Amino acid sequence: MTQNEVTVETEESSPLRTFREFFALQRDVLVLSLAMFAFSLAFQMTNRFLPEYLVALGASGFVVGLFGTVGNVISAVYPYPGGAISDRIGSRYSLTLFGLVSTLGFVVWLVAPALGAVSLAGVTVPAWLWIFVGLLLAQAWKSFGLGATFAVVKQATDPSRLAAGFASTETFRRTAFLVGPVLAAVLIGLHSDFTVSFQYVLAVAVAFGVVGTVAQHVLYDASEDTIGTSFAGLEQVRADLREMPSELRPLLVGDTLVRFANGMVYVFFVLVVTQFYEAGFQTAVSLAGTTYAVDLSPEAFFGYLLGVEMLIALLVMAPAAKAAEYVGLKPVVAVGFAVYAVFPVVLIGGPAALSPVLTTSGALILIFAFSGLRFAGLPSHKALIVGPAEQGAGGRVTGTYYLLRNTIVIPSAALGGSLWEFVSPEVAFTIAAAIGVVGTGYFLAFGKEFEAYV
Repeated sequence: MTQNEVTVETEESSPLRTFREFFALQRDVLVLSLAMFAFSLAFQMTNRFLPEYLVALGASGFVVGLFGTVGNVISAVYPYPGGAISDRIGSRYSLTLFGLVSTLGFVVWLVAPALGAVSLAGVTVPAWLWIFVGLLLAQAWKSFGLGATFAVVKQATDPSRLAAGFASTETFRRTAFLVGPVLAAVLIGLHSDFTVSFQYVLAVAVAFGVVGTVAQHVLYDASEDTIGTSFAGLEQVRADLREMPSELRPLLVGDTLVRFANGMVYVFFVLVVTQFYEAGFQTAVSLAGTTYAVDLSPEAFFGYLLGVEMLIALLVMAPAAKAAEYVGLKPVVAVGFAVYAVFPVVLIGGPAALSPVLTTSGALILIFAFSGLRFAGLPSHKALIVGPAEQGAGGRVTGTYYLLRNTIVIPSAALGGSLWEFVSPEVAFTIAAAIGVVGTGYFLAFGKEFEAYV
């Protein structure tokens, strides 16, 4: 192999080269990626701070938990009707509609303190209830629009490059996962009253929602939109369940088991760091002859661990999508499932196993970097979901898939919480890992490859 060939091969396999190739994809995928960045930034700026906002408006801890449960139900219920609407009126108009509704949700959150408690038919409605109303609206683009986003990538991308198309949208979205919380932290620091400073965050979120909605409506080319049949109510749901492409069924079973396992322990990751290990981070940094002490609390350290996880995710998604074009979608998806499956036991037992060579903090950094590898299979996973769908039905197939998966996963956190509270964290995480391994094994045994990648 010549030196030039080595250089070309190295460049072709680099993440930067793959990222540049995103811009060779269809314009609609790039427009969708930009809109996804705007809305993901708005969500990541707001959602992680909403529990504190609820408490500031007078909600109890139980209400905060109820808020999370309502969010899970929305994630399960919204995708199917959203996909049906997308297939019926086209991706451009459905995404515009969902964008407007989501932006309205951010507005409701913004004005909730001003609306305050109201009296309806002699019953006082507390101020925090407006946050629930806003949630029903704000989730529209993210959950209602799920099927439409899948359909846009499917109709605008060559079948053999579906994973690359989804890697484009995911890279933009996950970048927002890094930027959003940091930007929110800066804005929150502008005022000592959290309610006021968080309204700054919400105002910026509204602006991003408006920009995302306008951009996708103006820049998106609707000439190739495919329109499916009208929605026929519950009978349509039953028909779509029966007619789901057979290739999706083993993927759905394996994915549901893996996601159920992850759902059992996901909300407890922060507690493992802050309570189970009580792991902070201390070091000293020398700059221009002056030494500065860095002393992170466990809560702050957890935020940086999430940053490490997302950085690894951004680095691996594009190369993994490129690799799928050579090895197929199934192996790449299986790698992501496997990381999901084993991460609970790695997190709960890894620091002790690594204690001879690493501190607890060092081990956790390594473990969360490992967790970032689970995102490697995400673009290929999405391609495997929508790939077998007929043209004009991509949104509905996606909605059906997520309706089933997310509905089954709803009680997972309650089960994990019961085991955590009444048995032990180790048992909760071990059972979760076992369920995840079963799901991964099922997919490896029965999962089917999308023919465009064979």
